[in-house]
Amino acid sequence: MLDDMPAAAFFDLDKTIIAKSSTLAFSRPFQAGGLISRRAVLRSAYAQFMYLVGGADHDQMEKLRQFMSQLCAGWDVQTVRDIVAETLHDVVDPLVYEEAVELMEAHRADGLEVVIVSASGTEVVEPIGSLLGADSVIATRLEVEDGRYTGEIETYMYAEEKAIAIRELAERRGWDLADCYAYSDSVTDVPMLEAVGHPHAVNPDKDLRRHAVEQEWPVLVFDKPVALRSRVPVPSRPTLAALAVGGAVAVGGVWWAGARRRTTGA
Repeated sequence: MLDDMPAAAFFDLDKTIIAKSSTLAFSRPFQAGGLISRRAVLRSAYAQFMYLVGGADHDQMEKLRQFMSQLCAGWDVQTVRDIVAETLHDVVDPLVYEEAVELMEAHRADGLEVVIVSASGTEVVEPIGSLLGADSVIATRLEVEDGRYTGEIETYMYAEEKAIAIRELAERRGWDLADCYAYSDSVTDVPMLEAVGHPHAVNPDKDLRRHAVEQEWPVLVFDKPVALRSRVPVPSRPTLAALAVGGAVAVGGVWWAGARRRTTGA
């Protein structure tokens, strides 16, 4: 039983468990639905490259939050969930780090609960968590009214909010955070890492690497992809209509690239 587990291992998602931003990864399905142009997909690919190289700072993440909430306004929630489920393997399967999967399995074998903590939306993170066998998911939640997104965000799971959420979950579960583990690639997750007794930097950005060295935290490198298709069933082929809506919930990276282009004049 989860309630009997003595502690937990908290994992950031993007660039910690999977090799890309889970948001940017859905730009291709978005294009397949005819909602963005090929040029926009190329911008998203450029944004993905910049994210992989240097990450995103606080201002960029805040602008991304605002854009995503506006983008999703009016979308049908169930349709979004359906498309994420249908395209999950095709989008996520090539991106998962073998080292992350093995580490999660090791923590589970030691009796710890595995928790994914992400700034991406629950409609994306929860299916990924289920695919990976996570016990719990903590993610951004969009406001819903009459089965549709209102364009507002209930909880943005970013920076200090992650630390607050894991403290609350630990209190409910009866965990001592001194016995818990946490893994992340971004300096914005320092509050979460500092909240546990065993913090780890994974593929860290330069600021987190510097902080980890100063604090003498372990620094891990994940770089081996693993095919999950051999472990879990592959869902049915998605419909084009589903592709259109599913991409919309996760395409905030298109804005990121466009914003960068406007800022740099490129």
